[in-house]
Amino acid sequence: MCHVIVTCRSMLWTLMSIVVAFAELVAFMSAEWLVGYPDGSEFNFTITASHHSDQRTLGIYNRCIKVAQHKVVQCGAYATDFMEIASGFWQATVIFLVVGIFLLSLVAILSVFSMCFQSILKKSIFNVCGLLQGIAGLFLILGLMLYPAGWGSKKVVDYCGPDASPYKVGLCSLGWAFYTAIGGTVLTFICAMFSAQAEIATSSDKVQDEIEEGRSLICVL
Repeated sequence: MCHVIVTCRSMLWTLMSIVVAFAELVAFMSAEWLVGYPDGSEFNFTITASHHSDQRTLGIYNRCIKVAQHKVVQCGAYATDFMEIASGFWQATVIFLVVGIFLLSLVAILSVFSMCFQSILKKSIFNVCGLLQGIAGLFLILGLMLYPAGWGSKKVVDYCGPDASPYKVGLCSLGWAFYTAIGGTVLTFICAMFSAQAEIATSSDKVQDEIEEGRSLICVL
């Protein structure tokens, strides 16, 4: 018999797991990792006029230009395949981030089913998911550590000026996507630790008493 068990701690962990997976996915897909200055040497978009009010942003595999005068935003991938990504460090970043996001997405799906199924192969679903989140966090850290090493690539120099070099962003500034990825990584480890609390909450004596009473929907504050 399936017992739907909902507690404050398990529900909070589920919501956090979904939020962190979504945040990391949005950050990865965004072009807002680096905010470049408008007068760079590279300008391959359809709009060819350069304005001092224009803003160009560069992601891991994509880029955008915002023409303030016309309120136009044009975005697209600068890399048509994996080997065209700006540097080997960014290619490694893509691999680590994709693996981390895949694991977080898997946990997000499992966290929803954790309300009904509390075990996987006789192992607590919360412990399994917490372990996966910890592993995902390690992959995300590796990706974020390698990302600044690619700032010396020609692509970044075109956007950020000749002073750009590994771990030195030059005339660019860091965009919200980079900070979102960092925040998501921190939250990933918080989720991994909080999964133990979700396990404790769903296996408490109060929950067991309600199961013994034959209830299929159990809500515990």
